[in-house]
Amino acid sequence: MVSGEQGSGVGKGGGAGGHIRSAGGAFGKMEHAHEEQHFRKLVDSFLKCTTTIFHSPQLTNNFLLSIQQDEQLKGMKDHLKDAVEQHEKEIQHHEEAIRRHREALEKHKKGINKLSEGDSSDDDDKK
Repeated sequence: MVSGEQGSGVGKGGGAGGHIRSAGGAFGKMEHAHEEQHFRKLVDSFLKCTTTIFHSPQLTNNFLLSIQQDEQLKGMKDHLKDAVEQHEKEIQHHEEAIRRHREALEKHKKGINKLSEGDSSDDDDKK
């Protein structure tokens, strides 16, 4: 047995992969081969699934449509958020204009009252 090979035992480069592999020898090598085969099957199965998914025109189209819909929804959400912010700014602008107009109206009412009072006192002076 060559030292440093997988399955050659603990302290010989094979690592501690369980009791059989720890002992080394032919059984250790066989155990290592079985583990390698198991992981190769897992990888092959994974690749087969992903290949099937991404090479299936219907699944690929559905996936791409899903991505496009997500992007469209995000765009719509951003657009609506911007529109809401713009409307809120307009509301503030209009509220400020209303406040200014009310102040001007009060100022004019006071001016009218002063003029009315002044006219009343002039009428009293004339009598």
